[in-house]
Amino acid sequence: MPDLAIETQGLRKEYRTRRGLRVAVSDLDLAVRAGGVHGFLGPNGSGKTTTIRMLLGLSRPTRGTMRLLGQPVPERLPAVVDRVGAVVESPKFSPNLTGRQNLLLLSRSIGAPDARVDAAVDTVGLTGRDRDRYKAYSLGMKQRLAIAATLLKEPELLILDEPTNGLDPAGIREIRETIRGLGAAGVTVLLSSHILAEVQAVCTSATIVGNGRLLASGTVEDLLGRSTTYRVVVPDPAAATAALAAAGVTATVQDGALRVETEDPAGVTRLLAARDIWLTELTPVRADLESIFLDLTAGAGLSDSAEEEDR
Repeated sequence: MPDLAIETQGLRKEYRTRRGLRVAVSDLDLAVRAGGVHGFLGPNGSGKTTTIRMLLGLSRPTRGTMRLLGQPVPERLPAVVDRVGAVVESPKFSPNLTGRQNLLLLSRSIGAPDARVDAAVDTVGLTGRDRDRYKAYSLGMKQRLAIAATLLKEPELLILDEPTNGLDPAGIREIRETIRGLGAAGVTVLLSSHILAEVQAVCTSATIVGNGRLLASGTVEDLLGRSTTYRVVVPDPAAATAALAAAGVTATVQDGALRVETEDPAGVTRLLAARDIWLTELTPVRADLESIFLDLTAGAGLSDSAEEEDR
């Protein structure tokens, strides 16, 4: 597998509407490294689904280039399509057949051995429920069956567009566990989502987009940044605050603990211990993707309205 599972350069998609020209994706440079789970994060209307549809040959870009698994698309899409799985729209399964029967029909239609059905069912956690009729499945089970269907090809790259939409907390947890397992098994997963906590919970890297534009990209750790704020718990917060202030360290009391700004947490420990003030907790206060996203989009006029099918 090449270093980059997905690559776009200057990708742009324009639509003519009754109100004029609409730019759904604006010169997007996207780079998804092979391996792990990559979050494709942005509010509804930010161009995520449009980008995915172009990658899969379902929509033609206005300009720009795209590559999947090292192959230029859409020109070489037939050569690479068997290595790519995708769940972009609600899949069509026969409601009166069992989950297993639906998967067997699909596996035989692509010439895959029946044994892959067992493997796919096990991977998505439907073992024991695969013989239930599809119409009796919960939304979470239906989504897991859709993922199982894509696994029949044993794809190297799996693209999931908002896979937890409409699911209850139990269904969301099931899908997250499935995605983590796929990433750990060596499948590259592109997870499109507008749910910040979802991306932070399962992704190793992420790209943040807004209004079709790239806002930030990198590992989740890099996007969150190294913390210089620490929560410090001590028996006497007032005495600790005074001791830190005397040493030029900024500290404030919040909810009975100190919030300390420093690049040397070990120095804080030494300073307080020298004054016979002993810590019971010192933990970094990390930013989360929600605060990062809000900072990036502040004043950008991003809409959270429904995407025009996001096309």
